[in-house]
Amino acid sequence: MRLLPDTRILLWTAAESWRLSALARASVGEPDNELTFSSISLWEVAIKAGRGRAGFRVDASSLPRSLVDNGYAELPMLGANAAALPSLPRIHKDPFDRMLVAQAIVEGLTLLMSDPTVAKYPGSIRLV
Repeated sequence: MRLLPDTRILLWTAAESWRLSALARASVGEPDNELTFSSISLWEVAIKAGRGRAGFRVDASSLPRSLVDNGYAELPMLGANAAALPSLPRIHKDPFDRMLVAQAIVEGLTLLMSDPTVAKYPGSIRLV
């Protein structure tokens, strides 16, 4: 299965694994799963870290290399991903989460999500 962790799960996987639920840990640790990370998550980390937001105190410049070194493939935000945004129902207001949902739908990925509101979107979303 091709998995796309949301930003929070991605950060927990990279630096605070004790925060991961058992289901998230099992999903990320399953050797048959293909792990990806979105450039959207890197934007979110860089923006929120720059604002001093708690939970985002990560060096955004070293995060991509660390993820790639740990078996993740980088997924760029493409025009087709952005074009899918208007078709999403207005369930959630966070633009980063909405972009991740659109990207997961277009790219055929299972989104690993920690937010139950976002998990209400259509598509393959696994609440972990």
